[in-house]
Amino acid sequence: MTAEPFPDLVDVSWLAEHLSDPDLVVIDSTSHLEVPEDGPYTIESGAGTYAAEHIPGAHFADLLTDFADPGNDEPWTAADHDRFAAAAGALGIGDGAKVVVYSQHAPFWATRLWWQLRFEGFDDVAVLDGGLPAWKAAGGAVTTDPSTPTAREFTGDRRPHLIRSTDEVAQAVDDEGTLLGNVLGEEDYRGETTTYPRPGHIPASVNFPVAQLVDPATGRLLPISELRPAFEAAGLLNPERAIVTYCGGGIAATGVAWALAQAGVQDVGVYDGSLTAWTADPDRPLVTGASPR
Repeated sequence: MTAEPFPDLVDVSWLAEHLSDPDLVVIDSTSHLEVPEDGPYTIESGAGTYAAEHIPGAHFADLLTDFADPGNDEPWTAADHDRFAAAAGALGIGDGAKVVVYSQHAPFWATRLWWQLRFEGFDDVAVLDGGLPAWKAAGGAVTTDPSTPTAREFTGDRRPHLIRSTDEVAQAVDDEGTLLGNVLGEEDYRGETTTYPRPGHIPASVNFPVAQLVDPATGRLLPISELRPAFEAAGLLNPERAIVTYCGGGIAATGVAWALAQAGVQDVGVYDGSLTAWTADPDRPLVTGASPR
């Protein structure tokens, strides 16, 4: 008898029921990104907020250090496979484990680790809908007690089609078989902000703001049935095209990839460097104005 696949999304009731399961690994993957109105963003590890409170038994995954490439100037760049496998295994993520990832605020830190795990060949990972705020709102306990992971061996094989480099995205601009999806807000997409050195979006890309995935009051994912018409209008459900999402630094892009997986689009590629990498070369083109769709 074939076991049912682990879901991409679980709610707080499911987690409360399964929290003591011996093979369940709960991960807090919070990072902090401050985007001022008049300048570049600032970044910070979520280790401090994890220490202040977390779901009992949860371990902390530092996306800014342990799971990132230390030799890359772009923060959160995916680590190489060996570094990732070592960091995941040390947290108990590996053969036989079921993983639930959450964030303490924006859900896309959790979807970032969800994507990295899938990229590295691990499928039994879900995102906690609404994260820590939803857990607390439902009466879930929190603690400051540190947890000690039981290490496992991580043996996944990479799926190269789930990531895109800058050169690959440059080639995709003129490729009718690929659709680039910019998941930033409309003002960023149109080039009306100063978040990045140069304003605008990659040519031929459509806009699908990641913020429209979630209920702003709860931080929970909207029903896929409600999101499907917007996905279709953006062209993101077209089986004839490879979908590649990007944002500012490869975090929010994973949120749309995660939601699309629940809509049946399993192989969305993520441009890991996103606009941080694209705008580093002044010769790479950018476009301002409304989405072409």
